Amino acid sequence: MLIRTGSENFPAGNSFRFMTFSNEQLIDGLNSVTTIPLIPFRGGSIDYDAHARNITYLMENNHLSDDRPRVICVAGTSLIHHVSYEEQNKLIEVTGEVMGDRGILLSAIVPNPLPEADNLIALQSSLKRSPDAYLIMPLGGVYSLEGFLETFSQFGDKHEQAHGASFLYYHRQTRDRDQVVHLIKESSAFIGIKVGTCESEVEPLCRDIGSRGMVIWGVGDRSTEAARLGSLGHTSGISVLFAKAGDSLNNAQRAGDYEASQAVEKRISALEEIRFENGRVYNYSAVVEAMIQSGFDDIDPGESGPFNPRVPPEVAGRIRQAIEGILDLH
Repeated sequence: MLIRTGSENFPAGNSFRFMTFSNEQLIDGLNSVTTIPLIPFRGGSIDYDAHARNITYLMENNHLSDDRPRVICVAGTSLIHHVSYEEQNKLIEVTGEVMGDRGILLSAIVPNPLPEADNLIALQSSLKRSPDAYLIMPLGGVYSLEGFLETFSQFGDKHEQAHGASFLYYHRQTRDRDQVVHLIKESSAFIGIKVGTCESEVEPLCRDIGSRGMVIWGVGDRSTEAARLGSLGHTSGISVLFAKAGDSLNNAQRAGDYEASQAVEKRISALEEIRFENGRVYNYSAVVEAMIQSGFDDIDPGESGPFNPRVPPEVAGRIRQAIEGILDLH
């Protein structure tokens, strides 16, 4: 399988180069904080310059230990469900242009309708700076468990052979659990999962998947307990504003220092509580508000996004209180 990493492990960030290595080395690179940056909008349209500014901030503020590469994924929290395939492709192109060969780029793909997902992977695989792996978003609509495993196995094999593609699956439905495990163990194209259910699933998933793939915690930066249970890395929606937070969490977790990880988690927990309350209703808009209120000029949140207006005044006040003591984590 073709993937992009550096040398035997991962070299210094500025010397990160595209080469062909094993799934194991990609998994080590993804044992990190995967930033999911919001898509900035102005006047109802994507502000690609603002997006490039945010990616530049992330690349220039890498605090990961051992000069590990930054990992960025344009995904659900970014609002990919509210943009066209052409816009999503452009976002990946812009992200890749800014990242160059200094990081690991993931692209989230909504799997239905499947022909559109096929086309998007083909388009992105042909970019000058193509994604290093793809995150398959949770399957929607009506499907059987047998159909889930059969279709995704065929899907992965096809794109592995045609494009050298590697995949992770975003696990959000507990009923799919056994099929997801089978998918990782049986398809060489799928190298792991992002867990978006609950902490109680982490340990058994790690046990059952074993060395065949990785389990990433996918419910924000409150990731210490999941790491204790065996997850490797986590996804972050706030690192686009607080890069030091996600990086410090991952550094501590990789070192087995869960006390240090918990200390960072405690500092950012108030903002995370707002993002994830009431079914994640402010997952995107709380980050926009926090970025605006922070006053930092090296990032740009835009104005608001589709179906995600600015938060109500009461929530804005809570966000102000949540971030006032953590601005040093920028």
